[in-house]
Amino acid sequence: MSNIPFQSIDWNKIEKTEHQGETGISYWQTLQFEGIRVRLVEYSAGYLADHWCKKGHIVHCLEGEFSSELENGDVFILTKGMSYIVSDNLSSHRSISKNGVKLLIIDGDFLK
Repeated sequence: MSNIPFQSIDWNKIEKTEHQGETGISYWQTLQFEGIRVRLVEYSAGYLADHWCKKGHIVHCLEGEFSSELENGDVFILTKGMSYIVSDNLSSHRSISKNGVKLLIIDGDFLK
Protein backbone atom coordinates (compact mmCIF):
# COMPACT_ATOMS: atom_id res chain seq x y z
CA MET A 1 0.00 0.00 0.00
CA SER A 2 1.15 3.51 -0.72
CA ASN A 3 1.47 6.27 1.80
CA ILE A 4 -1.73 8.30 1.67
CA PRO A 5 -1.37 11.87 2.92
CA PHE A 6 -4.12 13.37 5.05
CA GLN A 7 -7.12 14.42 3.01
CA SER A 8 -10.74 15.14 3.68
CA ILE A 9 -13.31 13.65 1.33
CA ASP A 10 -16.41 15.49 0.18
CA TRP A 11 -18.44 12.56 -1.12
CA ASN A 12 -20.85 15.02 -2.76
CA LYS A 13 -18.07 15.78 -5.26
CA ILE A 14 -17.27 12.14 -6.09
CA GLU A 15 -18.99 10.88 -9.25
CA LYS A 16 -21.54 8.06 -8.88
CA THR A 17 -21.29 5.10 -11.21
CA GLU A 18 -24.20 2.75 -11.79
CA HIS A 19 -23.90 -1.03 -11.58
CA GLN A 20 -26.79 -3.29 -12.50
CA GLY A 21 -27.57 -6.17 -10.14
CA GLU A 22 -29.47 -9.32 -10.99
CA THR A 23 -32.31 -7.14 -9.75
CA GLY A 24 -32.02 -3.51 -8.69
CA ILE A 25 -29.08 -1.15 -9.08
CA SER A 26 -26.05 -0.21 -7.04
CA TYR A 27 -24.38 3.20 -7.13
CA TRP A 28 -20.69 3.50 -6.30
CA GLN A 29 -18.62 6.51 -5.39
CA THR A 30 -15.02 5.30 -5.51
CA LEU A 31 -11.64 6.52 -4.36
CA GLN A 32 -8.78 4.37 -5.63
CA PHE A 33 -5.31 4.43 -4.13
CA GLU A 34 -2.41 2.06 -4.66
CA GLY A 35 -3.51 -1.19 -3.01
CA ILE A 36 -6.73 0.14 -1.44
CA ARG A 37 -10.19 1.11 -2.65
CA VAL A 38 -12.69 3.11 -0.58
CA ARG A 39 -16.32 3.31 -1.72
CA LEU A 40 -19.67 4.67 -0.68
CA VAL A 41 -22.15 2.20 -2.12
CA GLU A 42 -25.93 2.45 -2.26
CA TYR A 43 -28.16 -0.48 -3.18
CA SER A 44 -31.64 0.28 -4.46
CA ALA A 45 -34.72 -1.38 -3.04
CA GLY A 46 -34.98 -4.90 -4.44
CA TYR A 47 -31.24 -5.22 -5.05
CA LEU A 48 -29.68 -8.66 -5.56
CA ALA A 49 -26.02 -8.87 -6.61
CA ASP A 50 -25.47 -10.46 -10.00
CA HIS A 51 -22.52 -12.60 -8.86
CA TRP A 52 -20.90 -14.39 -5.93
CA CYS A 53 -18.03 -12.18 -4.77
CA LYS A 54 -14.78 -13.76 -3.57
CA LYS A 55 -13.05 -10.46 -2.82
CA GLY A 56 -12.28 -9.42 0.73
CA HIS A 57 -13.98 -6.35 2.18
CA ILE A 58 -14.58 -4.33 5.28
CA VAL A 59 -18.24 -3.28 5.02
CA HIS A 60 -19.94 -0.82 7.37
CA CYS A 61 -23.68 -0.15 7.15
CA LEU A 62 -24.35 3.60 7.27
CA GLU A 63 -28.11 3.59 6.61
CA GLY A 64 -30.76 0.94 6.14
CA GLU A 65 -30.40 -2.83 6.21
CA PHE A 66 -29.11 -5.56 3.93
CA SER A 67 -28.37 -9.26 3.94
CA SER A 68 -25.04 -10.80 3.10
CA GLU A 69 -25.64 -14.31 1.82
CA LEU A 70 -22.77 -16.78 1.76
CA GLU A 71 -22.56 -19.37 -0.99
CA ASN A 72 -22.90 -22.10 1.69
CA GLY A 73 -26.40 -20.78 2.49
CA ASP A 74 -25.63 -18.79 5.65
CA VAL A 75 -27.28 -15.35 5.75
CA PHE A 76 -26.20 -12.41 7.90
CA ILE A 77 -28.40 -9.34 8.32
CA LEU A 78 -26.58 -6.07 8.90
CA THR A 79 -28.29 -2.89 10.02
CA LYS A 80 -27.11 0.67 10.58
CA GLY A 81 -23.96 0.69 12.69
CA MET A 82 -22.99 -2.93 11.98
CA SER A 83 -19.96 -4.13 9.98
CA TYR A 84 -18.44 -7.27 8.55
CA ILE A 85 -14.97 -8.21 7.43
CA VAL A 86 -13.77 -11.05 5.21
CA SER A 87 -10.48 -11.78 3.45
CA ASP A 88 -10.10 -12.63 -0.24
CA ASN A 89 -11.19 -16.14 -1.28
CA LEU A 90 -12.48 -17.21 2.16
CA SER A 91 -16.26 -16.85 1.82
CA SER A 92 -18.07 -16.27 -1.46
CA HIS A 93 -20.85 -13.82 -0.70
CA ARG A 94 -23.48 -11.60 -2.32
CA SER A 95 -25.60 -8.71 -1.09
CA ILE A 96 -29.37 -8.45 -0.99
CA SER A 97 -31.35 -5.35 -0.03
CA LYS A 98 -35.14 -5.26 0.26
CA ASN A 99 -35.54 -1.56 0.98
CA GLY A 100 -32.21 -0.01 0.01
CA VAL A 101 -29.02 0.56 2.00
CA LYS A 102 -25.96 2.83 2.12
CA LEU A 103 -22.57 1.26 2.88
CA LEU A 104 -18.93 2.23 3.33
CA ILE A 105 -16.80 -0.49 1.75
CA ILE A 106 -13.02 -0.74 1.99
CA ASP A 107 -11.01 -3.38 0.19
CA GLY A 108 -7.52 -3.90 -1.07
CA ASP A 109 -4.30 -5.82 -0.97
CA PHE A 110 -4.25 -5.95 2.85
CA LEU A 111 -7.13 -8.48 2.76
CA LYS A 112 -5.29 -11.11 0.68
